[in-house]
Amino acid sequence: MDWASWDLGIFEQAIRAYAHLQEPVVDLKGPGANILGDHFSPIIALVAPVYRVFPGPLTLLVVQSALFALSAVPVTRAAVRFLGRSRGIAVGIAYGLSWGIQRAVEFDFHEIAFAVPLLAFALEAVLARRWRAALLWGLPLVLVKEDLGFTLAALAVVVAWRARDGNRRISMAALGVAAAACVFAVLVFTVFIPAFATAGYGYWDKIDGAGPLAGLGTKLTTLAWVLIPTSGLLALRSPLLLVAAPTLGWRFLSGDDHYWSTDWHYSAVLMPVVTLALVDAIDTVRRGERPWLRSYALQLPAAVLAAALALSATAMPTAKLAEARTYQKPERVTAIERLLDRIPDGATVEADTTPLTRLTSRCRVLWIGGSKGVVPDWITIDNSSKWAGEDPTDYAHQLHPGERFTLVGEAGGIVLMRRG
Repeated sequence: MDWASWDLGIFEQAIRAYAHLQEPVVDLKGPGANILGDHFSPIIALVAPVYRVFPGPLTLLVVQSALFALSAVPVTRAAVRFLGRSRGIAVGIAYGLSWGIQRAVEFDFHEIAFAVPLLAFALEAVLARRWRAALLWGLPLVLVKEDLGFTLAALAVVVAWRARDGNRRISMAALGVAAAACVFAVLVFTVFIPAFATAGYGYWDKIDGAGPLAGLGTKLTTLAWVLIPTSGLLALRSPLLLVAAPTLGWRFLSGDDHYWSTDWHYSAVLMPVVTLALVDAIDTVRRGERPWLRSYALQLPAAVLAAALALSATAMPTAKLAEARTYQKPERVTAIERLLDRIPDGATVEADTTPLTRLTSRCRVLWIGGSKGVVPDWITIDNSSKWAGEDPTDYAHQLHPGERFTLVGEAGGIVLMRRG
């Protein structure tokens, strides 16, 4: 329970609803809130059959890890094809250990887990000059998240550019896909999401006019992380890097500093782009006329692998694999689970981040303070810091005047209260 589980709980509620052929209601976002009115990610319904057989938050984490692992197949295959076996395998391992992928694995579940392999397969097809396959792999991106329509457009522009000499018809078709992707993205923002939301698209306020220079130091640091340990800056020589522009663009234009840094899951979609841009650049440079640049490029596969291994052993989540406590279940967690087991299946529970994913697979879970008139059967919160006061039942009474809540138990700072 080291991590807050807000996003994991949200996606589990949506996928649980899909698994039971119901509207994807996410009560954590408000009673009756439809997830499609928050982010347009209908592709997560593909997890529903697996979740129906194996219900629980762990299923989402396993599926996400499997999707990230799958993305390593086209990346490594392309690297081996263009760089040779040893260099290609080095690039593939470096990609699998890349910091953007590790940060995403560490932080809950997110819909972009589907975008990562789609981009990897699409860009592998671009490198192999399989233009139709590249576009077909890219098309589902519009179902992953609302901004990825613009990423599809960038991918289509790259296809049009690379195919311009050998296949003009494909080039024109790719430009048509780019235009259609932009139109579809605009419709998602202005029509589809508002149709499911109660108050329009809820993230326009993230662009608050702060401008691209706000947090410039953090943004430049993130760019350095994106380009240096993963490609030694050589990815800048490949047009494939254009596919990363929409993601970096909306993140750096946002006024929300959570998007600017290397934290969380936001950089995962950049990793296959930068890695395959590196492969493309090395393949181009080694046939060039600058010996020093050719020599530098041919050393990069070993260099990016060394960087990935060094970071993985020290600063990345994989470093925790060497710690014994990683494989031990703390007594605090066992005690908390025992306490939460007192809540019956199907109950309506108001909870904060720490306990909620222990409940979303079997209860209706509302966000603490966000029940909007729905009175829960149970309330459970992490009151380790005493933010709810010495007597959390007083806080429960403030949330629901006229209702009586009694303290049932406490374990590891988690308190459980029952109505009545």
